[in-house]
Formats: sequence, structure tokens, C-alpha cells
Amino acid sequence: MVTRDHGGNLDAARRDYGGAEWIDLSTGINRRPWPVPAIPAEAWTALPTENAQRALVEAAAEAYGVAADCVLPLAGAQAAIQLYPRLGTPGIARVLCPTYNEHAASLSAQGWQVEAVEGLRGLGGADLAVVVNPNNPDGRCWTPEALEGLAKKVGLLVVDESFADPQPELSVAAAISERLIVLRSFGKFYGLAGARLGFVLGAPALLDRLREMAGPWSVSGPALAIGASALRDRDWQRATTERLAADADRLDRLAQRAGWALVGGTPLFRTYATPDAEAAQIHLARRAIWTRRFPYSRTWLRLGLPDGADWGRVEQAFSEWRPV
Repeated sequence: MVTRDHGGNLDAARRDYGGAEWIDLSTGINRRPWPVPAIPAEAWTALPTENAQRALVEAAAEAYGVAADCVLPLAGAQAAIQLYPRLGTPGIARVLCPTYNEHAASLSAQGWQVEAVEGLRGLGGADLAVVVNPNNPDGRCWTPEALEGLAKKVGLLVVDESFADPQPELSVAAAISERLIVLRSFGKFYGLAGARLGFVLGAPALLDRLREMAGPWSVSGPALAIGASALRDRDWQRATTERLAADADRLDRLAQRAGWALVGGTPLFRTYATPDAEAAQIHLARRAIWTRRFPYSRTWLRLGLPDGADWGRVEQAFSEWRPV
């Protein structure tokens, strides 16, 4: 069984270190969310309507540059990860690693023989292949052209673009087909993970099968309303992309002064090589700042980006760091 561990486990931090006013940097979720307006009462009281679903699909199609019949909304990208392993008869699935561990876990749970590989070439020949682009947690990126070429060498290529919103040039959505599907997260860039909204972009025939698996009303009424508006807010998207890029640079400078080396990242998170990831995490946790380390590395520590008043505490914590 594949180990499943995630960021966002703030309950564990509170249990182990106490405190109440935590800064949770253990995920790559934008800490300055899209400003949610008043939600119509019927979004809460009625079953999701076809009109509301259509409005969201049209907004997503425009945002991601695909046709409306190539968009399937689901309750988060995680819902898609749970479903796509059921699209084909289990065989050999290769996952570009290290990466988000839910892909391997979900594939394994459906009977796939999962193999971890380190480069795109190693994915060739698989019945199903998974690439997270940009990758979590090391930020590696691959061009759309490289991924389009890979899609011709595997049975089905799944490209997880959960962190691609600030880097739209990476998206391979224009090449979706019967052999290539794209997963998109809404909650990370828009800072609204609790809305539980994500999308699969793919050929209509594949989406019909996923839609049948998901069942009716797979996205809540409030999430439909929020997503349809946020995905059309181009001014907020531009301003947020610029802010995140500047904040990523700011965090990198703090880490560099502390002696941590940048492994990689995206405008939503940064991963650093530290002298000792456990010691670094504990140092920050004692100051009520929660971060993410990984079972396969003794040195890597990942931090989401602070925002607003967060920065003062984070800067102070970095200044107090002393290598073990």
C-alpha cells in the first residue's frame, strides 16, 4: 500500500506544539484568497441547477482555453485523482517522482502496477502515465511539446496542472485527446480549498465516463457560483500572479540568508534543502509556523508563501535559525 501523507495537517501541529494562532505554510494554497461575494440563497437551498453548472463550465472553458464539452467539474482535483484510475483495465502505471503521493495511492488501490520513474523517458510504454506539471514538491516543469510527444508513447497520459495557474504557458490543455487528460485545481491559486472544486479537461467520451462515475451533483451549489465568478476575474488573476512571483522571491531571499538552498518550486510554494528538515520544521513549529517535510528526504522542507502580517513572524523565525 502506498503511504499517503499531506500538508494541511494543522491538527497534528497543534497537538504536538500547542498554540492557536498558527501560520499554515504546509500547503501550496494561496493565503490571500479570491474575495467571495454574497452567494445567492438558492445556491445553498436548492440542488445545483443545470444553468449553474453550465455557467461554471463555460467560465472554465474560457479560462483554460478548451471547448465547453471538454470540461468536467468535480469536487476538487482530488476527486479526479480518485476516478481516473478506473478509466482503463489496470496494467502498468508509471508516475514521474517524487511527486504528490495520491496519484500512486489511487492507482494502486484500483489494481494498477505502479512504477516510480525519474524522467519523462522512463514513462514511455506505460499503459497509463502521470506527470505533475509544475511538479510538487520540486517545481520541475516540462514543455507542452514534450508532453504532447509523451502522450503518443503511452496508453493514457494524465497531466496534473494543479499548480499551473500562475504559469499558464506550461499548460497542455490545447492538446487534450483520448490519450491525454489534464487535471486542474481551483482551490490552490484562488485560495479557496474548502470550496472543493477542480476540473478534468479531456475528450468528451472520456469525460462522459468520468461523469457517470462521479454521479449527479458532484459539485455543490456554492462552489458552482464561486467558481463561475472567480474564473472570469482577470484583474484579480493578473494582480495575484504578480504578487505571488514577488513573494516567492522574498521568501527565497530569507531562506538564502538562513543558509537554505532552493530545490525548486512554483509561485505558490518553495522547497528548500536544509541541513536537517526535521530540525528546521521543529524550529518553525515552536514559533507556530507549520511547514511540510517528506518521508523520502532528510533535508527537503516545503513552505507555502506567507501573506500580510505573516511575514513579520516568518522573517523573525528565519533570523533565529541556527544550523544544528
